[in-house]
Amino acid sequence: MADLPRIAVIADAHFHDLETDFAFPGIEVDGKALAIRSWADTRESTRVFNESARALDEALAEVARRAIRHVVLLGDYTDDGQRQTAERLRAILERHEREHDTRFYALPGNHDIFGPKGRHHTKQFLDVNDARVLVTSDEEMACPGTYTTPSMYCEGYPTGLAPMAAFGYFRRSDDIHWETPFGASDKVEDRLYDVSSPDGRNRYALMDATYLVEPEPGLWLMMIDANVFEPRDGMFPQGDEAAFVDSTGAGWNALLKLKPFIIDWIADVSARARRLGKTLLAFSHYPVLDPFDGATGAEGVLFGETNIARRTPRKEVAQALIDAGMTLHFSGHLHVEGVTRRGSGEGVLTNIAVPSLVAFPPAFKIVEPSASALLVETVELSSSAVDPRISCGYRREMAHLTEEADSAFDVSDYGSFLKAHKRALVQYRYFLKEWPKEAVEEISGLTVEDVCKRLGGPGAIESVTAACPPEDATDLVRLEMLELITDWYCLRQAAVLALDKIPRPRLRLYRALAARFGSAAEGGWDGSTDTFLSIFFGAFDAFLDRAGTGSLRVHIESTPSNVEAA
Repeated sequence: MADLPRIAVIADAHFHDLETDFAFPGIEVDGKALAIRSWADTRESTRVFNESARALDEALAEVARRAIRHVVLLGDYTDDGQRQTAERLRAILERHEREHDTRFYALPGNHDIFGPKGRHHTKQFLDVNDARVLVTSDEEMACPGTYTTPSMYCEGYPTGLAPMAAFGYFRRSDDIHWETPFGASDKVEDRLYDVSSPDGRNRYALMDATYLVEPEPGLWLMMIDANVFEPRDGMFPQGDEAAFVDSTGAGWNALLKLKPFIIDWIADVSARARRLGKTLLAFSHYPVLDPFDGATGAEGVLFGETNIARRTPRKEVAQALIDAGMTLHFSGHLHVEGVTRRGSGEGVLTNIAVPSLVAFPPAFKIVEPSASALLVETVELSSSAVDPRISCGYRREMAHLTEEADSAFDVSDYGSFLKAHKRALVQYRYFLKEWPKEAVEEISGLTVEDVCKRLGGPGAIESVTAACPPEDATDLVRLEMLELITDWYCLRQAAVLALDKIPRPRLRLYRALAARFGSAAEGGWDGSTDTFLSIFFGAFDAFLDRAGTGSLRVHIESTPSNVEAA
């Protein structure tokens, strides 16, 4: 078999165009009006907005530099599916195809498209007076100080696929092979499936955008639309947003229930690929295995049913796909780095979680397939420069409200900005939405030394830092808990990619804290802050173990059982 081409896999680009026109008087920086989303919204979001265009440019430039022709867009390629955003993204991808002979293959994510008719969006931007203003597609929200434009609307199936139609969703003349679970036709009317609410009153024929493409001889890309919209019980206006369960937390758990024909098709494609000697790679926006590989057990005990818990696929998903013959799957959605395996012998399923371009850590993957194995390389974008125009806008926003500027505005590289954003996220999202109020109040403002004294009494900090050089011990004693908590979330999300972003003395400290004060989540939380801290510290062991087994280059055998660091 001839050498197979390399493939770039970009997940969760969440493209937002700073220079688009959403019909409002945007903040002016260097004499140009920009569509800058507010820092107030950014610091509460698990992704950044304004930095996305440059991040995508950097990723595509790296793809071009490496002469990679095939690029998978693993869903959430737009900020929130806004009409104008999708059109602008299409222009960027078309230009890249012309200039570099690239082929893009897209999958829908929960932010790209909604149900059969779409939904309205309302976003907060900075205006020409440095003030926060709302821009919406919903005319019912129109009021003084709010701007209305249809370009903010997010379309549904199939209309929302139109801007990206040329990027895999429909057959192209140069495809060697192209099909869907419904057959060879790419017509919308031939790709419908029926769904109904449990009470049977809310019924729809929805389009599925799954496809299989052979772009070059011997390579099959299985692009699975796991964007599932389950109708709710009751009566609703036809296609209304409220008529459906949001796809964000559904994924493969809902697919087993509402799109079982996909599983049958996967089994058929897998069998044909083996028989015909094709190298088959599977992709969807949503993970098929827990991308954290069980390392987040403490979260459920401490914080209840978080977004992570709601989005974790059940064991039944893995078994169904193993039975169907799937062996390798690439996912996005959770903005996480990780490799997870389930099964044994020849029935092994591996999920490669691809990080986002707009969350810590910013990275994408390159897959180098062969007939017998694959090499998966992680490409980081942390050293990219930040756009000074955005930092200027954030500073002016804070000054307008007489709020203190965030330290994130002072950094020059993208990786440092996203780590600083993670710190803000802890303060403005996790503390407010997930953490117990009492724990936040009792921990706020404390140092590591303060917490060690609280949990272990006088001398406890010395036992934790005993193995550290004196100069390191002095810094670690004074480390603010906010910094420690930020590192906890960074390790949880980035695994191996976080290790060189956190000073080594801190990593040793976190192991020591886990050993001295950590407790297993299985023991449960009694509601006290001390027990909360013990479980929280105990999670460091799982995070560090997971990070330690990771690699920037992963070697995967095509038919057996091992995933190894290359």
